[in-house]
Amino acid sequence: MKFIIYQILPRLFGNTNPDCVKGGSLQRNGSGKFDDISSDVLEELKKLSITHIWYTGVIRHATKGDRTAKGEAGSPYAIKDYYDVNPYLANDPSKRMAEFDSLVKRTHKAGLKVLSDFVPNHVSREYDSSVSPPGLNNFYPGLIHDGDWTDTMKLNYSVDDTWQKMRDILLFWASKGVDGFRCDMVELVPVSFWNWCIREIKSRYPDIIFIAEIYQPDNYRSYVEIGGFDYLYDKAGFYDHLRGISQGNIPAFTLTGVWQSLGDLQPKMLNFLENHDEQRICSDFFLGIPEKSYSALYVSLFFNTAPFMIYSGQEFGERGMDTEGFSGIDGRTSIYDFWSLSSLRHYMDGIKEGCPQKYLTRTEQSVYSVYKGLLAKAMSTDAVRVGQTYDLEYANPYSEDFDPNRHFAFLRYFEGSLYICAANFSDSQGQIKINIPGHAFSFLEIKESAGLSSAHPISLTIPPFGGVFKKLL
Repeated sequence: MKFIIYQILPRLFGNTNPDCVKGGSLQRNGSGKFDDISSDVLEELKKLSITHIWYTGVIRHATKGDRTAKGEAGSPYAIKDYYDVNPYLANDPSKRMAEFDSLVKRTHKAGLKVLSDFVPNHVSREYDSSVSPPGLNNFYPGLIHDGDWTDTMKLNYSVDDTWQKMRDILLFWASKGVDGFRCDMVELVPVSFWNWCIREIKSRYPDIIFIAEIYQPDNYRSYVEIGGFDYLYDKAGFYDHLRGISQGNIPAFTLTGVWQSLGDLQPKMLNFLENHDEQRICSDFFLGIPEKSYSALYVSLFFNTAPFMIYSGQEFGERGMDTEGFSGIDGRTSIYDFWSLSSLRHYMDGIKEGCPQKYLTRTEQSVYSVYKGLLAKAMSTDAVRVGQTYDLEYANPYSEDFDPNRHFAFLRYFEGSLYICAANFSDSQGQIKINIPGHAFSFLEIKESAGLSSAHPISLTIPPFGGVFKKLL
């Protein structure tokens, strides 16, 4: 069943201090706090049809004062203490855990679920557990991956003690009301550990969910069927292909092979167009303007029952171009620095004054309206949430009425309700006709009629880089 995850990096999300970014120089007097994510903010997020919030970078990690930390704020994935939260996120650092507990309670009271990071593969080189239960002492130098993990050391899973301690860390956060974990770089940890550990956690918290950051499709089935993960990142599938299609580098019909290769794993994937690791879709490094991103949004959101995730600011067309921190200008929002994003400042300042859109620019308002409308439609339509998908691409070869290189179309169906969705990845308006083959009617067990049959193509007008989601029955 589909649900919507909203990813928040609290130190960025709640920071409305524009002096944090000034003249290319970072001013270190601003960070978002737990309290900035107020009940009013959570109620506004619910208007986006959000069901889960992933609070990223909450567990205490190394910061500038630590020898190997990246940037000013440090990486959220160089954990310094698994049993603590970052002091800079609290109004009163000495009461930081109580403030986090209050955030969890507020989130639940708003009817939303809480997701947290779990970083099992590595810790900060300055890992310190002196103020918490005994820490992990089984890490060892070396095996630093990607040439850019100089701030971490890898954990040793060849000893049982590491397994026990990592399980206990998950139980600790679950006991605090965390409803699920986004697990970092799961392929670097033995699948046998996940098999044991996830069963251990679910024996006590059966409704908790586990989401895997995973990049090798050959490992997908193993980490679901053996590891026990509920959902997997679909980075190597839909994300990569939609990026290539949106940029005009690969044809739209290649998506058919992507979903077919997943087979019964398709509902287990997590779809997204942005997260903290990827370039902002509206940045100059990706598509440049929001209007070019909507065709990808239609496909990623509506194609299947898989959950969908957005990264805070995405719903306003955040471009990430003012992020010049440790990682430089690369189209991403820096996760290594204290920063303030203009679109989120506009949004948060408006909420404080009781008028969320008061300070949004016209572009930000327009993008928000699109996201709000499409997310609501996805979550209120049973055919999208729990229904069947029928890919129409094979039945629509190239013609003057349909270009499979730039057009992608499919059906969604549930208990008598039938919808057609089509995306246009070209820069010209699409006046297209879509064939619905006889097999679609038999497969979905729908009777053909005078108004809807395999003999009569569906005519649609789709704006450039846009989409259409239309009810047929």
